[in-house]
Amino acid sequence: MYQNQFIFSRERRLFGRQCLFQDRNELMVSVHPSGRLRLKYILRDPAVHPTQLSDQMALSIMETENVSFDNHGMFHYEGGWPREVNINDEEQTVRHRKKVERDDSWGEQVADMIRAMMNVAEQNNAINIYQNFFADLNPELGQDFRLRFTARVVNVFHDLWVPPRQMTVIDWMPNNDNQFMAQFTNQYRLRQEADTMVPVDAWSGGDNAFYIWEMSNPLKPKIFYDSKEVVTRAKICPKDENNLAGGTWSGKVCLWNTLKSGQPLRICPLEAAHRENTKALCWVHSKSNTEFYTGSLDGSIKYWDTRDLMMPVHELLLEPVPQERQNRQDAHGVMVLEFEYTIPVRFVIGSDMGCIFVGNRKGMTPLETLLAYYQLFAGPVRTINRNPFFVKNFLVTGDWRARVWSEESKDGPSTMYFRKKTQVVCGAWSTGRCSLFVTGDNKGVVDFWDLLLSQRVPIYSINFGSPIQDVVFRSEGALLAIALANGDTKILVLDDAMKSATGKEKALIAAMFEREISRSKILEARVEEIKLKRRTQLLAEEERAKRTGDDIELDLELDPDNPDQFVQLIESDDQFRMAIADFQDMLLTVERKRSKRNMIMERTAFEQYYVEEAQVVEPSRESQEAVNPEVSEPKKKAEAAKAK
Repeated sequence: MYQNQFIFSRERRLFGRQCLFQDRNELMVSVHPSGRLRLKYILRDPAVHPTQLSDQMALSIMETENVSFDNHGMFHYEGGWPREVNINDEEQTVRHRKKVERDDSWGEQVADMIRAMMNVAEQNNAINIYQNFFADLNPELGQDFRLRFTARVVNVFHDLWVPPRQMTVIDWMPNNDNQFMAQFTNQYRLRQEADTMVPVDAWSGGDNAFYIWEMSNPLKPKIFYDSKEVVTRAKICPKDENNLAGGTWSGKVCLWNTLKSGQPLRICPLEAAHRENTKALCWVHSKSNTEFYTGSLDGSIKYWDTRDLMMPVHELLLEPVPQERQNRQDAHGVMVLEFEYTIPVRFVIGSDMGCIFVGNRKGMTPLETLLAYYQLFAGPVRTINRNPFFVKNFLVTGDWRARVWSEESKDGPSTMYFRKKTQVVCGAWSTGRCSLFVTGDNKGVVDFWDLLLSQRVPIYSINFGSPIQDVVFRSEGALLAIALANGDTKILVLDDAMKSATGKEKALIAAMFEREISRSKILEARVEEIKLKRRTQLLAEEERAKRTGDDIELDLELDPDNPDQFVQLIESDDQFRMAIADFQDMLLTVERKRSKRNMIMERTAFEQYYVEEAQVVEPSRESQEAVNPEVSEPKKKAEAAKAK
């Protein structure tokens, strides 16, 4: 063991001298006065300088969180016994009671308990608990006494380029609630003004980049994704957060890896891309989580696989009346694509003509793929969002309305719409409450709507001063991300009443949706009944015409949307013709009564004054004419000629 040792020795004097510290005075710099500078010295005259000797006061406003209080009570039947003591066994209770009484602090605890109990007993004796003290008050007096809904901004994320770019999409990361993606559209590159843009941080990528932000760090993004072309739409795969697909302004489709910053991994060639900019994108259910749809304003919907972007798997044109041989001139532009993983066969499309199309993924032909379409808006469809609790009900926004829509009805889906004076550009259902949804308009106002509280006015509104581009709830419903047109992303924390549901809320909103669907089905049945009655009448008239030999052209299928056929449909109704005839007779009767009525107009004080003055002036004029007949004669001739 000692053979592995090596001893090294060295004298102390070879280490160097010891450092000794002491205090001493040493002149480092000496500057002597200058005579030239002394001659330039000027004495200052006495000056008055005011000072504020009082305490400085400042006003600051702070928005704190609301604290909720709740009262809980307990009913003691046999007191607080330990768990190991059986209250039904008298021997155990007596033994435990004697053990507690032998404790020295038992008397003090009993005295404190008696003192607190006496205070409660005296309060109970002072109030008659069997008397109703507020029976004479109006029951509607406290109807409006409720806490106001609140939501406050907890964080703001700015664009890293100056001037800021326009926000387009916000998407929370599927497996990390503390991160979200903010996607921008570089409108300056589209206007050939990219030279005027200056990056705030050199690490932020190019002028087409978009970011992944951490909730705790609003100064620097975690990851950025760049592109050589302007990105118009990007979305993360909900089932595999490693895949991020996007569409560009030129119609190309790109794919990024969410774990790495930089340029896209794969880009489709120009001959396989859309003819116009990509406006819609949605991931669909597949075993490998690599398939998605894209839509463009050129009217085409393309089905892609991320493993091969050289050519789309399938392509479809969005025609209202699909044909075997499709025509691009009849196709609507695609604005929104929506897919729900719990319903893997269906997907919903929103067009720029305000129509909603229902698609079937299993269809092989256009007739099998596009099942139905409904005209809901006068302008383009902005967003389509499913209710997370009732997936067959949608929130659809467009023009000046937000509509709650369901596809269960056959011909006319049940809808409730909420109208505003400004254009509604986005909307989203709450992930915490099934009856709450949010809309944003182009004036910068975010409205919170509750179907159970009010369907006319929002329960809470916030004005941000910049047009709203997108609103997205976090998975638990406590936070709301809002994208503004000025490039900012604001995170709102909601009040407890806006993020947590009551016990009966889900049952009430389910009953409301069922009533709307039943109402729609009843109306559909009534329309079918009217059409059947009309068809039967036309067939009977046709048979009668054949027997009599008259030539009558009958149209069994009249389209109410066609103005000419609508007039023909109205004129062929006997009851309607009789009602029109009665109405015209009534108008003639009223006109006769008005013609026979004598109107007596009473003169006002001013009109009476002018009449009396005219009567006074007229005799004086006649007297002058009598005195000078030669002067009055030409005037009479002129008046007679004028009368003729």
